[in-house]
Amino acid sequence: MIVRRLKDIIGTERDIKAKNGNWVSRRFVLRNDGMGFSFHETMVFAETETYLYYKHHLEAVYCVGGEGEIEDLETGKTHAISDGTLYALNRHERHLLKAKTDMRLICAFTPALTGRENHDDEGAYPLIVEG
Repeated sequence: MIVRRLKDIIGTERDIKAKNGNWVSRRFVLRNDGMGFSFHETMVFAETETYLYYKHHLEAVYCVGGEGEIEDLETGKTHAISDGTLYALNRHERHLLKAKTDMRLICAFTPALTGRENHDDEGAYPLIVEG
């Protein structure tokens, strides 16, 4: 059984900050935990826009606080995000995440992240295949 608390993750190697300062990701479950997915709490900061394209991963995101929107750059459609909204990137959609206020998001990735990933110039996480 795995039990982790947010207060024990903050300030450790599981507490990842975006290179551009737009978000911070607290990674509760990672590949080496053997669950087949990774599970994160991500804070996206108010009045930021982040281009993302998970070409190697699928992601499901559940908003538990704050307001923003996601723009699907494949279709041009924009969807409001607020507490109680889930979106799933089931087709590796290129998207723009816009935070109106600080947003608290609960995220699951497959394949599982190792914990070392940060977004590259394409807005993607690299696919790290070793341990």
